[in-house]
Amino acid sequence: MKYVIVIPDGGADLPIDELDGRTPFEAAATPNLDALARAGRVGTCATTPPGFGAGSDVCTMSLLGYDPKQYHTGRAPLEAAALGIEPGDEAWISRVNLVTVGTDGDDDGMMLDHAGGAISDAEARTLLADLDKHWRREAPELMNAVSLHPGVSYRNIMVDASGRAYEGVATTPPHEIPNEPWREHLPAGEVEAAGALARLIELSGPFLAGHPINQSRAQRGERPANLAWIWGQGTRPSLPNFEQRFGLRGAMLTSVDLLRGIANLIGWDLIDCPGLTSYHDTDYAGQGAATIAALRDYDVVCCHVEAPDEASHQADHETKVASLEAIDRAIMGPLIAHLHEYGNPEVDPRAQGWRVLVMPDHYTLCETRKHDATPVPFAMGGAWVRSVVEHALTERDGAASDVHIDPGHELMEYFLFSGVKGPRPRGR
Repeated sequence: MKYVIVIPDGGADLPIDELDGRTPFEAAATPNLDALARAGRVGTCATTPPGFGAGSDVCTMSLLGYDPKQYHTGRAPLEAAALGIEPGDEAWISRVNLVTVGTDGDDDGMMLDHAGGAISDAEARTLLADLDKHWRREAPELMNAVSLHPGVSYRNIMVDASGRAYEGVATTPPHEIPNEPWREHLPAGEVEAAGALARLIELSGPFLAGHPINQSRAQRGERPANLAWIWGQGTRPSLPNFEQRFGLRGAMLTSVDLLRGIANLIGWDLIDCPGLTSYHDTDYAGQGAATIAALRDYDVVCCHVEAPDEASHQADHETKVASLEAIDRAIMGPLIAHLHEYGNPEVDPRAQGWRVLVMPDHYTLCETRKHDATPVPFAMGGAWVRSVVEHALTERDGAASDVHIDPGHELMEYFLFSGVKGPRPRGR
């Protein structure tokens, strides 16, 4: 059997007035997803366990079959794994976002953009390198045994092997405080460790605001990446190998380090696909073609698309709808057509067969620009996947169905093996 997982990140939403009271899934023209859902099963999955925030780290871990209560140590360690960073077991790893904050007028002191105006990789790398030097000049005692590592665009990693412990420190994702006063959300808790992070954040502001890269961005009418926001700290996690658990070899296509890190940790290969970005300018067709090609070599291929989430964080419902339509047109259409080549073992015992799961990891609300922990809708189709009631892949139809997976990490077992006839792969 061949399996494909398509994740339209943050695709779920609440009804939007500008869409005539529909959600983006309801408003988008998605004939391929509609056909898959009608022929298969639709339900909901609780990807955010009680006590956790609805972040992609937690929700994707659930979606891929790993219980966050058992395996989650923080968001940043997952991204560090994607960058090949191997800190010691006692080191603490944090995410460093280059963000945009207001510096005058009504926006003064507000968190305006968690993504630093979609800053380019080259600009972000220069800013991070110069910020590292600035922090070492101004606060050398805080930077002892601390290293910075550039990621993709605004996303970066900090490793602290100084011995400071951050268990008692509470940090806030910047995408959860849009248009809110950022100083009210500085790291809090254990005094020494929280104070160290807060001071580094405060020191970054004047330096980054005056940096030539940001001055040039402002002159071009682009948002400056004028603050370094530290959050998502944790220690290195250990996740059991996916193939050893399920007997299936997997691969991941994504533009996001977080997903690449999770893939690394569960033993999946990473498929390089030029042209992928986190935004609506990504190469949807290229990602669809690469997903199809990867099926030659892998049992499970995960195709993750970040664009709907980033559109939501910008309160851009039109781009969110357009991104869902592009996923349907450029990824789902060619993919489903190709999968039919694997045949239907329900009627031909010699056929290899296939299954597809399409599911956002979490809700991201255009109205608030934040994530939401409501159980997400999913559509699942392929061999031995049937329902007596036809539904579409929408939030309302998911809630009205009779399939509700809670806890969410149990969905993977259901997707891979429910109703499958014949022997299961070795490793089960």
